[in-house]
Amino acid sequence: MSIMKNYGVFIQTNHKQIVGAIVAEHALRRYSSHNDEFDVHIMDTRDYPFFQAREGQSYLRDGVQRVWLNDDLQSFTPTRFMPPQLMNYQGRAVVIDPDIFACTDIWELLSRDMQGKAIMCRMRSGPKGFIDRCYASSVMLLENSRLTHWKPEAQFNAMFDAGYDYQPWICLKNEDPESIGFFEKEWNDFDTFSPATKMLHTTRRKTQPWKTGLPVDWRPSERFRLFPPAAWLLRARRHLFGEYGLMGKYKAHPDQNQERFFFGLLKECIAQGRISEEFLREEMARSHVRHDAFEVLARTPDLPPAPAHPLSTQQAA
Repeated sequence: MSIMKNYGVFIQTNHKQIVGAIVAEHALRRYSSHNDEFDVHIMDTRDYPFFQAREGQSYLRDGVQRVWLNDDLQSFTPTRFMPPQLMNYQGRAVVIDPDIFACTDIWELLSRDMQGKAIMCRMRSGPKGFIDRCYASSVMLLENSRLTHWKPEAQFNAMFDAGYDYQPWICLKNEDPESIGFFEKEWNDFDTFSPATKMLHTTRRKTQPWKTGLPVDWRPSERFRLFPPAAWLLRARRHLFGEYGLMGKYKAHPDQNQERFFFGLLKECIAQGRISEEFLREEMARSHVRHDAFEVLARTPDLPPAPAHPLSTQQAA
């Protein structure tokens, strides 16, 4: 990967989330008036052999031994620690998940005053944030020169060989708290879509708008500090029925505006040749994209022209 500019936005993905990642890149470019100032890179796990090398091996996750599966929906998450190294520990980076879609100019975040911090992010919601004090590393602004201790391949391998736990790693619990600052929650808006939203994160995986009706292909956490019996039941489910047994299917998103936003962006990707109809049909056949995607596209209205917010002419459903 060739990194030329001092500013970069990095989108994590694997083969299952590649359509989301391409749509996320389009959204970043669509809403920015500073596109000459930064690069956008899609980090696909298939481009990094160390992921495949660990297929089927046991690693430590929140104190529990789990099996690494590259086919899991979220196998991309360790790539979020790669941007500093990819940029030779110079410049600035924003890293996002493939289910995060900008609706304002990302340059506002990339160029902001970090007040001497190495990382800016927000806290997780729910028990992960309030009880575990877990930082949301799904969107991070990074000062790369201050993160030379990030060696993602070595840290990934340590999960299998040296008892390095995935959960504190992904929650940034291994970082000096004094090195972490906070940006506004609207830069990583968890399933909340309002005119104030700057980047929409469709973080409730079971209602991701492009997955409706497909079999669930992600694995839940197996540790619940507020109610440990829930974890026992989930472990029993996995042992009795397999990794995805009894997980059901993806549900329709309860907010139609979020579905319209994603499919409005996807419609533009197809019209501009970023995603071909043939490729989309292949992803539908692989059950990476809902099987009625073209019907949804046909009924999706055009988005307001940028830089207008996608909700500027829409009413909440």
